[in-house]
Amino acid sequence: MIQVVSPALPFPWAIIAMSNHRMERVSELVKREVSEIVLALNLTDCGFVTITAAKISPDLKEGRIYLSVIGSAEQKQRALTTLEHRHGHIQHELAHRIVLKYTPRLKFFLDETEAHASHIEHLLDELGGKPDDE
Repeated sequence: MIQVVSPALPFPWAIIAMSNHRMERVSELVKREVSEIVLALNLTDCGFVTITAAKISPDLKEGRIYLSVIGSAEQKQRALTTLEHRHGHIQHELAHRIVLKYTPRLKFFLDETEAHASHIEHLLDELGGKPDDE
């Protein structure tokens, strides 16, 4: 009787790690290129816009771009609206700048991490002040 056994992978976690590492590299590349594209748009009436992160799906078809805006609530909304309106241009530029099987379809989100961190710090300060250094 002949038994067929498929070879076991020597390190099954290696494939997952490489995939995650690749996705991190792709996300970082997309973040850098979108940052340059947004900088070229000259969004002076939208406050100070910074691309803080990009998260690309493993199939490379979807991408979430997180941006931080230093400015008023109106400027934040204007920046988000402007980027959504210029979505086609940003997609087109991104496709020319990076070579991937698919150019991810980008969606823009406000990154409120700094505001949340500031709010939590303020709440902690109200609770008991800063801890004493010993």
